[in-house]
Amino acid sequence: MENMPQTPPFTGMFGPASYNNNVYQSKEESYGDLYYHENNLVSGSLEALIHHLVPNVDYYPDRTYIFTFLLSSRLFLHPYELVSKVYHLCVEHQRLSDPHADKMAPKIVQLLTEWTETFPYDFRDERTMRGLKELTHRITSGDEVSVSISMIQSLIRKLTALSQYEEALAKINATAADRLTVLKAKPQSIQRDILTICNDPFTLAQQLTHIELERLSYIGPEEFVQAFIQKGPLDNNKSRFSDRKKASNLEAYVEWFNRLSYLVATEICMPVKKKHRARVIEFFIDVARECFNIGNFNSLMAIISGMNMSPVSRLKKTWGKVKTAKFDILEHQMDPSSNFYNYRTALRGATQRSITAHTSREKIVIPFFSLLIKDIYFLNEGCANLLPNGHVNFEKFWELAKQVSEFMTWKQVECPFERDRKILQYLLTVPVFTEDALYLASYESEGPENNIEKDSWKSLRCVLEGRKSAASVGFSDNSMSDRN
Repeated sequence: MENMPQTPPFTGMFGPASYNNNVYQSKEESYGDLYYHENNLVSGSLEALIHHLVPNVDYYPDRTYIFTFLLSSRLFLHPYELVSKVYHLCVEHQRLSDPHADKMAPKIVQLLTEWTETFPYDFRDERTMRGLKELTHRITSGDEVSVSISMIQSLIRKLTALSQYEEALAKINATAADRLTVLKAKPQSIQRDILTICNDPFTLAQQLTHIELERLSYIGPEEFVQAFIQKGPLDNNKSRFSDRKKASNLEAYVEWFNRLSYLVATEICMPVKKKHRARVIEFFIDVARECFNIGNFNSLMAIISGMNMSPVSRLKKTWGKVKTAKFDILEHQMDPSSNFYNYRTALRGATQRSITAHTSREKIVIPFFSLLIKDIYFLNEGCANLLPNGHVNFEKFWELAKQVSEFMTWKQVECPFERDRKILQYLLTVPVFTEDALYLASYESEGPENNIEKDSWKSLRCVLEGRKSAASVGFSDNSMSDRN
């Protein structure tokens, strides 16, 4: 295996100027169903693309191609179907290459290693895992047997880690629900506020970064593409994908952003005294600034979003006591005008710092995730998966893979900061106000200023008085569902 292509870091996998810098045009000519433009593969039939994925005695596919095809192929066939096709091609190649079949086995094992390391969640499906084991059993002998066993053991460890992470998330949500129940039962027991848990902006920004990097690390690249499958699979054949066993880490990460936004708004609206509310606002401005310096743009945007919610932004007397110069700078950095030009410039700077980094801290790049999803969504919507001649539009998928591979680099960074369990527990489980409760708290802090606000306040009070307990709508363990 020493001479086989190894799996390098994702950094630099895709060149800035072209979709794919290394193509093996001589190989494709024999299939006749792959098309190139200026030496780059731009389209081909699905079968020809599968042929291009599978190694033979004289050929091993470029890593950019392996990643791009494995990422996009699920739009056309299930991973277990792809394993089956790879199996039959490998068997055919072995038969044709005899007596040189022993040279193929290491290459096939390497391809499968690339697949299991980069897309491990494909093998949560028993059919895909069974196909993997059948293929390795068929093609390996001698030294390759121990390599393939090691590959499968590594894969099982990854899948076990995912299951444990999902169980931990469920436990966190259950804890939040329990705390919410206690609070409803004893509404007089007001929860502690963030400043009693952590009054150092730098420390809180570091703990937010812990949460962000952990949740990022479990998002599989295929989750971006599976979101497209749900919206409209090929030929509207939804039944083909109805049994897909997918991870939902992407959705969990979006929910975390919403929770943080509502947590910030809750912490600001909860205090009775104006001076205390102003102090909380200034604290979160400092936290947001530290997030920016770290490269944690997702927490930064969540904090800004929380402070820009109407129940918070209408507190004019409170904001009058706040030194807003630092907040204005942060808002400028995350200004949505010109398609978030300022943020994208800052992101490029953080990415460049990460590439040349000497320490783990300098490597941190946590993108504003909703915008990343939006960019990928519009790329998908803007280009057809198939060309009029029925070929796969591979030019589109090079671009998709380029965006997702950059994300893959960012998610592999380990957080260098020390964990503070008490702060993390608070951030993840403390109950947060619903939107209605935020407005009510806001109106009680600073009374309605016009007829629209007076009507809104009156309506909210009627709703609350009609319930058994004023606290019953005060808090939520899932603020997003209340909002939507």
